Formats: sequence, C-alpha cells, structure tokens
Amino acid sequence: MSQDSARVEQAALESDKEGNPVLALMRTSVGRNAGLVVALLLIVVVGVITAGEQFASVDNGLTILRAASVIGVVSIGMTFVIIGGGIDLSVGAIAALASVWSTTVATQTMAEDTHWLVIVGVAMAVALACGLINGLLVAYGPVAPFIATLAMLASARGLAEIIANRRTQIVRVDGFNDFLRGDFLGISVLIWIFALVSVVGWVVLNRTTFGRRTVAVGGNPEAARLAGINVKRHTVMLYVLVGFCCGIAALMITARTTTGSSTHGVLWELDAIGAVVIGGTLLTGGRGTVVGTVFGVLIFQTLFSVFVQNNLSSSAQQVARGAIIVLAVLLQQRLAGSTRTSNTSTRASAPGPTAPPTSVA
Repeated sequence: MSQDSARVEQAALESDKEGNPVLALMRTSVGRNAGLVVALLLIVVVGVITAGEQFASVDNGLTILRAASVIGVVSIGMTFVIIGGGIDLSVGAIAALASVWSTTVATQTMAEDTHWLVIVGVAMAVALACGLINGLLVAYGPVAPFIATLAMLASARGLAEIIANRRTQIVRVDGFNDFLRGDFLGISVLIWIFALVSVVGWVVLNRTTFGRRTVAVGGNPEAARLAGINVKRHTVMLYVLVGFCCGIAALMITARTTTGSSTHGVLWELDAIGAVVIGGTLLTGGRGTVVGTVFGVLIFQTLFSVFVQNNLSSSAQQVARGAIIVLAVLLQQRLAGSTRTSNTSTRASAPGPTAPPTSVA
C-alpha cells in the first residue's frame, strides 16, 4: 500500500514539473491576487504617465476609493451568491427601491420626529425583503436565478418609479447626511464602511461554516445535500445576504448624492459581476475570494479615473471594461482547462489496484 502511495505522489510531482509554472501559480489564490495587484499597478502607472500629478494626488486616490466603496459593497454580496452557484441581476434596482422608499416624505418626517436611524431601518427592510423574495423564487420556485432576478430588476425599478413619481427626493434629515457624509481620521465614512464589509465578508467566507457551505453548494449542490447541507435554505440565505449589501449600498448612494431616486444603481449588476469575475470568482460557482473582488472593484474604478483624467468618453470606458471582462473569463477557462489536463495526466500515471496473488495448485 505504501509503495502505491509513493508512486501516486511521484506521478503527481512529475505532472507538476512538466506543466507551466506560471499557470500553476495562477491556479492558486495567491497567484491570482498577485496578478490583480500587478494589473492595478500597471493602470496606476499609465494614469501617472498620462495625467501626471493630478492623478497621483492623495485627493484623487480618496476620490477613487469613495467612488469604489458603493459598488464595492454590492460586489461583496455578489461574490457570495456567485460562489454559491447563482447570480443576481437585480442589485441596482433593489438599491434604487430602497433609496426611494427610505426617503419618502412619510419616512423622513418620522425620522425627523424620532431618529435618522428610521431611514436606515426602512432601507434595510426593503432590501432584505427583495433579497428574500429572490431567494424563495430561486430555491423553492424553482426559478432559474437569471429569470427570477431579472423579474425583480424590472419590478423593483418600476415600483421605485411609482413611489417617487419619477422625481428625485431630497434628503432633509441632517443627522443622516452629517453621519454618512462625514470623515473619520481624514477618510470618508463610506470608505470605512466598504473596508468593514470587506473584512467581515472575508471572515465569513474563509473562517465560518457558512462560507464553507457556500463553496460546497456552488461546487456540487447534490454532494452538498448528501453531506447534510440544506441547499435550498442556504440558497435563500445567500440572496438575503445580497439584499443586505444592497441596503447598505442604497444608504451610501443616498448619503453621497443626498437624494433618493429610481435612477440610482443603473447597471450596478454589470459592474458588480464584472468586478467579481475580474477577481477570480468562477461564474459556475464553487470558487472565489473576497480579496480578489476588492481588487476587481479597484481596477475598474482606477481605470475609470484614468479615462476621466484624460478626457476620454464614457463609451470608450465601457468598451475597455467589456474587453477586460472577456479576457478575465477566457483566462479562467484557460486555467480551468489546464487544471483538468493536469488532473487527468496524474490519474493516468497512477497505478490501479493490484490483483491479489493466486495460488498454484
């Protein structure tokens, strides 16, 4: 038995030696994150060369982080649902509905009479309810995630327009604006919220049972079910988690613009999915990192800043963003294909079970 194990290990080592060391490194989370850091640094270098000190200033860096914070929070939630084998196209519409509902005259009057946390409670309740509906439709419908969340996208955006009567609602509650638009240690509160959500997301994904179950459900739902995981309930929890992140993002965009509007969150779903894919999360589920998603958000936002500093059109930025997403998906497929080839060659090199010796009469 020990000789067979030694031959299997030797075959695996030989397979690794024969493979491309760069691809082997990129198949690890450390290698993928290192590649994202290099990509981010290259974009920064291009920005410094083309825009000079204006791009390299501290104020511009804080502006990039402040702009990245809102979509970053949504992307953290999207990371979990994609790792779990789903997708959510309604994140922007949910944020819009939450921002509108939490800034109605009735809600703001109640907040002025009691406390500005009323706005927070309403926004979070609306977003959590939308996430719960998505989760129930996907898990118990069962409706395909694409269809269920697409329906929520249309419904939530339409309801937001009805409530707001297609008008922008100004936030008059000073306590709400003062807190979320303020600074702490010279850094915007919005950036601190993004950092806190990122850290909590990393801990939940990597250090809790919930995170391990998310990876298991996304990798192989049937195997997860046989292992004792309630896949349907966990799926509902994932969409509720996305709703929670959308509620936070709705409060952030409401404070940043001092308005509640049905136009908030337009194309957020594409930005969030793009950041998650750039970060190395598989669209098929079962693998992903919060750190990679954070880098993906920063890459997109820094690229946008480079375009703005050089007076390039937003259309060119969208083209560049689409090209980056396509390249990231192609790289994922390349790495996945090389991994399957390596595993196949390892299994082929490993000896099968030996037949027991037969006695000769």
